[in-house]
Amino acid sequence: MEQLDLQGLLSKANEISDALTRANVGSVRSEGKNLKDMLHDDLLNFGVFLAGAEGSVSEDEAELICTLLGREGNTLTKRRVLNHRPIADAYADEVPQSIKYAVLADAGNKLNPDPYKRQKAMIFYDTFKLFGQSILARRDQDVSSIAASRFSAYLNRLEKFIKEFAVWSAGTQKFYRVEEPVAQDNRAAEEKQARLEEVMGKLDALVGLEAVKRQVHDLANLIQVQKMRQELGMKTADITKHMVFSGNPGTGKTTVARMLAEIYHCLGVLRKGQLVEVDRSGLVRGYIGQTATRVQEVIEEALGGVLFIDEAYALTVGKSEGDFGQEAVDTLLKAMEDHRDDLVVVVAGYTELMEQFLNSNPGLRSRFSNFIFFPDYTADELMGILHLNLKSREYVLSEAAEEKARALIEYRVAHKPDNFANGRDVRNFMEHAIANHATRVVGLEEARGNKEILGTIEPEDLADWE
Repeated sequence: MEQLDLQGLLSKANEISDALTRANVGSVRSEGKNLKDMLHDDLLNFGVFLAGAEGSVSEDEAELICTLLGREGNTLTKRRVLNHRPIADAYADEVPQSIKYAVLADAGNKLNPDPYKRQKAMIFYDTFKLFGQSILARRDQDVSSIAASRFSAYLNRLEKFIKEFAVWSAGTQKFYRVEEPVAQDNRAAEEKQARLEEVMGKLDALVGLEAVKRQVHDLANLIQVQKMRQELGMKTADITKHMVFSGNPGTGKTTVARMLAEIYHCLGVLRKGQLVEVDRSGLVRGYIGQTATRVQEVIEEALGGVLFIDEAYALTVGKSEGDFGQEAVDTLLKAMEDHRDDLVVVVAGYTELMEQFLNSNPGLRSRFSNFIFFPDYTADELMGILHLNLKSREYVLSEAAEEKARALIEYRVAHKPDNFANGRDVRNFMEHAIANHATRVVGLEEARGNKEILGTIEPEDLADWE
């Protein structure tokens, strides 16, 4: 499946702009300019937002923005770029007018007949995305974390806005990205891109974890842009992909690690994209030599994917003579160096204990440069997790059960016990409720054939945590 390049997308976006201007969608002419000019102004602002991430836009960057807009050599446009005031990070919270008009046109079926099959907003979105990637990829200096973060935040806001109006299309759903005949290599690339968008969508759908999602998006965008720079023969940074996940139990660390493995695979970083999960008991053995052998076996299983070591601090905390946790760490460090292009290691655990783990060996901290903190869930977020888990099992809470569940969860959050486990607590809470529900209704004659009774959790089904 062949994807349109930037100029192809921009040409199609211009064509749509002309069509919507003629149709006067949303009174577009009342803005005093046609939609094509509005689109180019929005793209110019986006370009300045990215290129000026470190404070100012250089002559070369201004020329690049003009070239990407098809206005190379246009001194007026270049002067506008160079004289543009620095744009603050808050700009990423705004939705450009051109996108709003395209979304309005799709949601309201404003073009009839519509040769773009209600994907006008998606064509605009992909134009912004590829325009931004091109700026980041072709800059003389390497991509900064600030620029990558700005790019992610901006694209996330556009995606959220388009999805709010139910006109989002992903991957192979995009009709304009398909041309015949289809080359096998292009088909595989398109399928990976579609899978990447699907996994990113699942990541974004997780309850809470907003800062975690932003960091994963930033990392994925940075990898994509580095690949684009490599294809152009430009300098690229060596991105350390090993990560430290810190936070309390039940905050989604394993779930995100599994998604990260798939994301890395879709981006071509990993051959397979599988997740191998272990803890101390899965690595350390009781006799000299056995631990190193066991760690090597686990590494072999994880090659081409992600090795996720939960409660990694247990390998070094309270180490004493005769403890083989350090042997596991030493073997792991060597493997991370030997297989640095074919293995990603994610270590996870409590925040303070993970700091002790990283400080236990001079070589550990230098191997990990990506740190993601997973905060505890709020009561509202835990209620959201409860609803999602119940829905997946085809249960709902009655109005009275909703009130009781919220009261119980709010109390637990406000008085966290030592064994507080966030989402894990909620899943256990749900399992007990479902078991209690079954005990209550199993003998009810009226329950037979009654989906409402069989699928509704009542207050008496909800028990407090022990």
